[in-house]
Amino acid sequence: MMQPAVRLSGVSRRFRRTRALDDLTLDIPADAITGLLGRNGAGKTTLMSIIAGHDRPSTGSVEVFGVDPYEDAPTMSSISFVRDNQRYPDDFTLRQVLEVAPLFHEGWSADVAEHLVHGFRLPRKTAIKKLSRGQASSLGIVLGLASRAPLTIFDEPYLGLDATARRFFYDTLMQDYLEHPRTVLVSTHLIDEMEPLLEHVVIVDDGRLVRTATADDLRGSAVTVSGVTAAVEAVAAGRPVLQRRTIGGLCSLVLETPADDALRRAAEGSGVQLTPATLQDLVAAYGVESESLEGTRA
Repeated sequence: MMQPAVRLSGVSRRFRRTRALDDLTLDIPADAITGLLGRNGAGKTTLMSIIAGHDRPSTGSVEVFGVDPYEDAPTMSSISFVRDNQRYPDDFTLRQVLEVAPLFHEGWSADVAEHLVHGFRLPRKTAIKKLSRGQASSLGIVLGLASRAPLTIFDEPYLGLDATARRFFYDTLMQDYLEHPRTVLVSTHLIDEMEPLLEHVVIVDDGRLVRTATADDLRGSAVTVSGVTAAVEAVAAGRPVLQRRTIGGLCSLVLETPADDALRRAAEGSGVQLTPATLQDLVAAYGVESESLEGTRA
């Protein structure tokens, strides 16, 4: 089997009394697009900073391509980390950024950079500090994708972009990834938009690992049951509930169980609706204490 691109073992990170990551152990597969998902404050940016070698865990170990990335120049040169608050030298323009960036990434593609600059309609002579929020995000995407770094990390890369620009990013990412496979880690709140691109998913909450799995396995791991409250509760009885929503006499439950034949038969006989839980459903649901409709812990 291919070795993981990233391996974390017992990683915790504390900032004085604040716990950002808590005993996190996981592998991120090589040559795959992995989505890092979770609510605000879940620890995603801290985790990405540690993987990129910009920070060190308080406890535990991190390996990127088999090496601790912190202050290891060869490993860090194989990583492109695009933050949502990327900083540039004062008065740098797009032209200057594109002249400097290839010095840090031997796989740099000028063609990809030019394609993205043209598609995003980025101004070449305006100082970077004067760009709009969307233009700054576009520049970060240019640097991340054109780097063709073996490990490319995007932290909420689309802030300020409209739907057309985001679609251009997704299409360019997928096309270049298929032609030049590498490991891509992206944190996002626009889960429904990015879900078709994701091959692997990591969900974190309150600094802890909640789930890690292939996107296909995760999609099939839960189901939403909705309808009249009494009927929904009867159909879901004894099954682990991740999330409950109730409006008037109607109820919707996210169940941590596949939609097996028994569940389908019960739903058909009770007039309730079964739908596969989306990744967005799961991210919203995880972190809520699991329960069972019979009162036992899931």
